[in-house]
Order: sequence, then structure tokens, then C-alpha cells
Amino acid sequence: MHAVTISPCALAFTVLSGALLALAHEHHDELSEEAANAPVDAILWIHMIVQAGVWGILFPIGMVLGLSRSRWHVPLQAAGFVLTIGGYFLGHAHGGRQFLKSAHGTFANILLFFVALQLGLGVYLKLHIHERTVRPWAVRAHGVVGKLYPILGWVQMLFGAIAFRGYCRGGHLGQCLAHYIMGGGFIAYGTIIAILLLVGEQWVRRSGRSPEWWDSWVILLWGIVNTFTEHWGGAWSIKDMQHTVMGVLWWCGGLLAMQRTVVPSVIIILTGWAMSSHAQALMISTQVHAMFGYTLMSAGLARIIEVCFIVPRFAPVKVVEVDDAESDRTLAPEATENQSPGRAFRHLPAFLLVCSGILFMSATDEELRFVDGLGMDHVTYVLIMFSIAFFLYTHIVFLINLSVVSGKNGVVQKTDGAIELAETPRTATWYSRVPNDDHRDSGASLIHEPVHIVGDEDEEED
Repeated sequence: MHAVTISPCALAFTVLSGALLALAHEHHDELSEEAANAPVDAILWIHMIVQAGVWGILFPIGMVLGLSRSRWHVPLQAAGFVLTIGGYFLGHAHGGRQFLKSAHGTFANILLFFVALQLGLGVYLKLHIHERTVRPWAVRAHGVVGKLYPILGWVQMLFGAIAFRGYCRGGHLGQCLAHYIMGGGFIAYGTIIAILLLVGEQWVRRSGRSPEWWDSWVILLWGIVNTFTEHWGGAWSIKDMQHTVMGVLWWCGGLLAMQRTVVPSVIIILTGWAMSSHAQALMISTQVHAMFGYTLMSAGLARIIEVCFIVPRFAPVKVVEVDDAESDRTLAPEATENQSPGRAFRHLPAFLLVCSGILFMSATDEELRFVDGLGMDHVTYVLIMFSIAFFLYTHIVFLINLSVVSGKNGVVQKTDGAIELAETPRTATWYSRVPNDDHRDSGASLIHEPVHIVGDEDEEED
């Protein structure tokens, strides 16, 4: 058992987080026009900036550092806990504009439960007790809750934006659900493709399935949900019919796509085509929906090209290790790799899916009526959304790359106290096509084993 000193601050945070669950905030069932349109004070702006920074940037980085067993994981998460609690108080202390009861306020209390749970699990794991009974389960629970943080933060920030503008009330709820859930689904789809591209090759190989097989399951299940949730009673409208048929398209196509085809991409293209011709009440709404459809069709086309024609052929990886007698250290490996244009191309489907998701989430009637009232044209609005997509995809790629260069994946501690870079992970390769039963696959990529050159000897191993 390791001797661990528990910080009084950590215990105080645990108690404080639990106490905050009961903290009531004055919500309103009705607001006067003056209260609803009052200026936003500085405290509320600070609350939004702090919470967006913590849940959008700090906690996701901390999650990645936890996965890589980095020593910076605990300090970063502790700082996030402090800022979260501070931001929670600020959100209940602001003046100026008032808001109706919303999902944002309710979900804030739910988030505090997860914060307290994660903090309590972290402190418990530091005690190193119950090693063979409770601790293994606590480790799993700590990992699951930590991986949920980016999703929880994304949902709460979305709720916050909705509450700030007063959207999704009354008859607008159904459209909000359709746009935000499906738009978020496209962003998640692009994120998963990026993960598989950058760090998921070995997992794909072990699964024995191609990424398109997993795509098909998502499309199938989402199509079933979409089929039965687009019509909420009453007379059928043209939009209800289009959305419901689109759900049928997804689950029918998902069944076929499991047979190792390009159907997932075809479904994306058909969905984009349908949305590009989706009639809307406002001209700017029609134009934004059209741009969303074109972007989604481009993502589907790029995915077909990537699956069918971009077959990676990587050169052997050479790792050179040279002994330095004076410092008694081994120089960092020098890896050379063929950075083919095909590898760069594989970012395109993922990025376009993220762009599609952002565009669809920003295309609700309420949002576009507000934009139209400002006199903004669709070109400016779409460029703003693409800028957000660029930033978001940059953040996604940064987090993925951070996972392979931080913690146990980035450095190793030598016995003499010196630090050296660990062997460069082979993350630049991609999955090979799933082999047939006779292990022959004419489209399989050629992946060569590394060639090691040690010292001054010209010995190579294939």
C-alpha cells in the first residue's frame, strides 16, 4: 500500500460538490419583456467563458492525459473542478437578463453529480485500498465517467446556447431535437472516423471488421429511431413524410451495408441530396440547407473514394538507434515514413462530416429567423459555421494526437533519471482491407515491419 496524503482541499471539494446539488437557483415560469431583454452583465459573460473553456477544452485534454497515464492528468482535472464550481456560483449570481426554466439549469445539477462522483473516485483510487475487491470496479467507473466528460460538456454548452437565446420552446421543440441530435451525430461520426484514421488501426485489425461495417450498424440503428420519431401525431406534412422516409432509407441501407459495400457513403449522399432540395419558409434557410446538403454529399463522395481507391502503401519504417558512450543514453529513434497524399485525403470525409453537423445544427427556423433579422446573408453565415468547423476539427485532431505523444505513450523514464522519447508509435498507417477466408485480398495494403539499424552495423530485419 502506498502512503498517500489526502489534501484537505480535495475533501472540501467533495463535500462542496455534494452540497451544491441542493443549491436552488431562482428560475422563472414567466418573464417580463424588460427582464428577458435586459443587458447581459459581466458576471454572466465570465460564467459562459469559464465553463466553455473548462468543459470544451480543459476537461477533454484532462481525459486524454488520463488515458495516456500522464502525470498532468490529476492537476489538470483538479483545476477543472475548481473552475467548474466557481463557474457554477457565477451562473447563479448574475444580474441583468433573466431566463426561463430550461434544460441547461437542470442539467447543471446533473453535471455536478458527475463532478462529485469523478472527484470522489479519484480520491479513493489515490488511497490504494481494497486492491482486489472494490478498486478494480472503481477504476472502471472512473474511466467510464471520465470518457463521458466531453459528451456531457458538449450537451451542456448546447443547452446553454439554447437557453441564452430562448429557443426550442413550444412548437419548435421537435425541430430542435431533429437538428441538434442529427447534427451532433454527424460530428460524432466524423470524430470516430478521425480516431480510426489516426490511432485506430490496430483496433480495427483485431476486430476483424472494416470501419464501414461499424458505420452500417450506426446507420441501421439511427434509421430505426428516426423512422418512429419524426411524426408526432396529427396530419402528416410533407416534411414529416420526407424525414420518416429518410429513416426508412437509413435502416434499409444499413442492412445491406453490413455486407461490405459502399452503401454507408451512398446513404450519406442521398441524405445530402434530399436536404439540399428541402423547401424552407425563408430564402436564407433554403440556402443554408442546400449548403448542408452539398457538404454532406461531398463527405459521402470522399468516403467512397477513400474506401475504394485510396489503398495505402507505406514504406518500411526505419528506427535508428545509436549508442552515445559519453552520455550513456540512446538517441531518440529516427522514423521515416511515406506520407502519401492518400493519408492526407482521409481527413477529408471526417472534416466534411463535422462541417455538415455544424451546418445542420445551425439551420433551425429560430436561428435563421434571427440571422435574417440581422440582415446577414447566407454566404456570411455559412462561412462563420465553416470557421467553427475548422476550429472544432483542429481540436479533435489535437486531442487524438495528444493521446499518442503524452504520458506513457510519449516518454519513458530511464533508470539513471534521464528522460528519452519512447519509440514512435506506428499511428500513421491505416487498416488493411478485411481478408477473405483464404487470407487473400487483392486490395490489401502492404504494411512492412520496421527495419532496425543498431549502432554502426548495417543489419536489417524485414
